[in-house]
Amino acid sequence: MKANEITQTLKTLFAQKLPLFLWGSPGIGKSSIVKQVADDLGVDFIDLRLTLLDPTDLKGIPFFDKDQHQAVWAPPSFLPRDPDSSGILFLDEINAAPPSVQASAYQLVLDRQVGEYRLPDSWSIVAAGNNESDRGVVYRMPSPLANRFVHLEMEVDFDAWKAWAYRTDIDPRIIGFLGYKPDLLFQFDPNEAQKAFATPRSWEYVDKILRTSPDPHTLFETISGAVSPQVATEFLSFLKVLDQLPPIEKILNGELKEVPHDSQILFALISSLASRLKQTLDTDEINHTLRFSYTLPSEFAVMLLKELQQNGVPVEKSQEWDRWVEKFSYLL
Repeated sequence: MKANEITQTLKTLFAQKLPLFLWGSPGIGKSSIVKQVADDLGVDFIDLRLTLLDPTDLKGIPFFDKDQHQAVWAPPSFLPRDPDSSGILFLDEINAAPPSVQASAYQLVLDRQVGEYRLPDSWSIVAAGNNESDRGVVYRMPSPLANRFVHLEMEVDFDAWKAWAYRTDIDPRIIGFLGYKPDLLFQFDPNEAQKAFATPRSWEYVDKILRTSPDPHTLFETISGAVSPQVATEFLSFLKVLDQLPPIEKILNGELKEVPHDSQILFALISSLASRLKQTLDTDEINHTLRFSYTLPSEFAVMLLKELQQNGVPVEKSQEWDRWVEKFSYLL
């Protein structure tokens, strides 16, 4: 399933409190999606990395109650206690946890309680783990535990990632580069011993690297450490091509009428214009951008319009809208 389909499914099934398990390769954003769903629903979110826990961390520690003359369990403080609260309890890396920890998680998923602790009624359980074929450190999940989940397989989809990248203001140069070479969004090969490889998560690291204004002399090594030397070479070559890109302000104010029809430049230009207009929604800038699109190859003109629409830019209210539709209607 694509990221947007996973998101919608999580939201739909939240009210039913069905335990869900997200499967997928490392770095594709499973935990980010679950956190975003909790934020969208306005509920609490607790992220438990089961690989960092001992069995007693979930079950609690026994102590002697002298008043009752019996041993009782002290549940962990990180589990939700308020009966009126609502949220998502996220059990991450569950199939990488030792079997003894999985056994404690099994009771929590199966009975919504472990030891003397009971999960509040308005909380939903979502778990996640890497595929066994990815050659990570994983333990085979017991069949009784697996049978308690609704299993969803998450796949990498560039269009879904691009929509997320625009929402979170990822550097337009990264969006433009991956629009030009979408196959480089995800380059994980479980059969290769890679220290660094391109994933949605590692491209987010590249965005943060670029925001630090890194030393040009160490830029290649730094980006290589996130997405691999091969991908870093292609990305930095793309950035050099962007030196030919004119300031987008000249397009937005109507001064620039045409640019070189180099596909790399056009991919970067489109993502830059979409990112800028998404923030400003300036009527004059939208008009000038649509007029500028008449000079582009038709497929890039349509691509620009779709990017603007997907980012909520009101192109339909532009003075140029009717003329634009008439000019490119044969492609729509």
